[in-house]
Amino acid sequence: MGPPDDIRLSFNEVADVYDRVRPSYPAAVFDALFEMLSPEPEIVEVGPGTGQATKDLLARGASVHAIEIGSAMAARLRSNLPSDRLRVTVGDFEAVRIAPGTADAVFSAAAYHWISREAQTDRPAAVLRTGGIVAIVNLIQVDSPEDAGFFAASQPIYERYGQGHTGPPAPSRENADPPIRKVLEADRRFSAVAVRRYDWNQTYSAADYGQLMLSYSVTQMMEESDRLPLLDEMEAFVRSDFGGVVTRPLVVTLTTATLM
Repeated sequence: MGPPDDIRLSFNEVADVYDRVRPSYPAAVFDALFEMLSPEPEIVEVGPGTGQATKDLLARGASVHAIEIGSAMAARLRSNLPSDRLRVTVGDFEAVRIAPGTADAVFSAAAYHWISREAQTDRPAAVLRTGGIVAIVNLIQVDSPEDAGFFAASQPIYERYGQGHTGPPAPSRENADPPIRKVLEADRRFSAVAVRRYDWNQTYSAADYGQLMLSYSVTQMMEESDRLPLLDEMEAFVRSDFGGVVTRPLVVTLTTATLM
């Protein structure tokens, strides 16, 4: 079977791997968010995956309507977090019907880039109550000596398989700037746009780093004849040249804005 037609469904192929290797988020993210919300808020979560952030929303008393496009991901989310305060809908956030003006927050962690530019503000403007919060979490890889030079050294391997880095270089920690900030600042329906930043490095064994790569949509969209050699070569490289350990230097950002 080849890759899915819709890249967003590629995660569906590796729901168990995704659940095992994708990171959670700093507790401080949720502390900051819930300071902005009333007790027991109604939250619409966009692209929850298998619950990496959902568990923290529920733990702080929220009722969550989680909208996940992948049926296998949604099934894993339900099994991970059985709760009468969690409603899971399989569908596209841009198309799923949500009653207008009923949510206290629209939240998304490492998934909002899959939403079209227009819908990133139009949908929250429609479903939030006046004074409701848009809260978008981004996981940004930064340029830091904490990776021991791994990401620069590994680029030739990625390039051999057509997966070399494109776009601007990784920012420094202090310059990590989530794209959603400018989107929200440009929309007059929202005010009080703010970005909070948290250092959140993640360290992986050679095998786990290969599994992390496997959980990425770009890897899943590769032909298997290229994907498997890439993963094997990268794992061998980590073992031979980096002592079997990779550190991803990361900054987690929480971008919030208020619907006027």
